Formats: sequence, C-alpha cells, structure tokens
Amino acid sequence: MSKLDTLKTNLQNVLGDKIQQLTCALDELTLIVKASDYLEVAKTLRGHADLKFEQLMDVAGLDYSAFGDGAYDGPRYAAVLHLLSISHNWRLRVRVFAPDDDLPVVPSVIDVWRSADWFEREAFDLLGIVFEGHPDLRRILTDYGFIGHPFRKDFPTSGYVEMRYDPEQKRVIYQPVTIEPREITPRVIREEHYAGLKH
Repeated sequence: MSKLDTLKTNLQNVLGDKIQQLTCALDELTLIVKASDYLEVAKTLRGHADLKFEQLMDVAGLDYSAFGDGAYDGPRYAAVLHLLSISHNWRLRVRVFAPDDDLPVVPSVIDVWRSADWFEREAFDLLGIVFEGHPDLRRILTDYGFIGHPFRKDFPTSGYVEMRYDPEQKRVIYQPVTIEPREITPRVIREEHYAGLKH
C-alpha cells in the first residue's frame, strides 16, 4: 500500500461521515468538509495520531463564480488549507465552502494552527471571507480605507478609486479612477507567415 493510500484510508477511518468528498489527483489528496464540521475536522487532523498534521503551510481564499466558464453551480467562496505532517511526511489539501455567498463565513483555525493568523487576514482582505473567531480580522495588504475585495471576480481590474499625493494639499488624496477601461486584443501571428518564412 502506498503512502497516499495509507493517508486516504486513515482519513476515511478517522473522519468517517465528516468527509463530504475525498479525491486524489496528481498524487495529492483533497478533502472537502462542511463549514459546520470544519473546526472539529481541523482539530482532528492536527491531533489524531494516525494523521498528525502539525503544520499549516497556507490558507488561500477562492472565488468560484467564473469557474468552468460559468458552468459551475455551487457555493461561490471557499477557503483552502495546505497541511503538512512532519511525523508521517505527508500533505493534505482541505477545502471548505462558505454556505452563504452574500456573507461568506467559515470558522477560523487560528486556535488549531497559529500560522493561520495572517493567511486568514489576507483571504478576508482580498476576497471578503470572514473567519469567525479570528482575534484580529482586519485588512493586511490593502489600504486602510479600501472599499471592496480586489480578488473577487466581479471587482474591476482598475479598481474604483486611485490615490496620489497632492502637492498643494500636501497629503495623499483619493479620487475616482481616471484610467479608461479598454480591451486589448493581441495580434495573432500565423506560424506559416512567421518572420516572412513560408513552410
């Protein structure tokens, strides 16, 4: 039995019906759990001797609204954990979908892995995912007065406002974006005519 098969079996034995989906692709396991089970599953993943995921490597936020060219029909926002077991030398991806698209909320895992702190703040800042129970959930990358969440698929590429230093007022000011949105279509180069060569 391979190491990946052992991990899969251990996850099935330990988590049972808490597993919504468990898939293997490209030699990686992805575990999907419900938001209501997420915190309990996180504690089990860290503490159970057959799993022992001592280290949280990353938390990423995802917006699935444009996934599959609009063919996807499911919850819009997800948080994804990347875990490492130093004891067993294996990795796991855990995905949890926020049940409400209008106000995406999932529990914070900061009490399970302290390293979740800034990762969850980043996902909150850029995607607006609220991590319930996080002790200091505030923006970490955008400006203090920033409005919106720039990694959401419906956020305009140019944003809504721009900031610049005004030498007359001697301070930074915000103003509506002055960049005109435009679509750039690249010129297509046909191979048979490339560099004047004919094949």
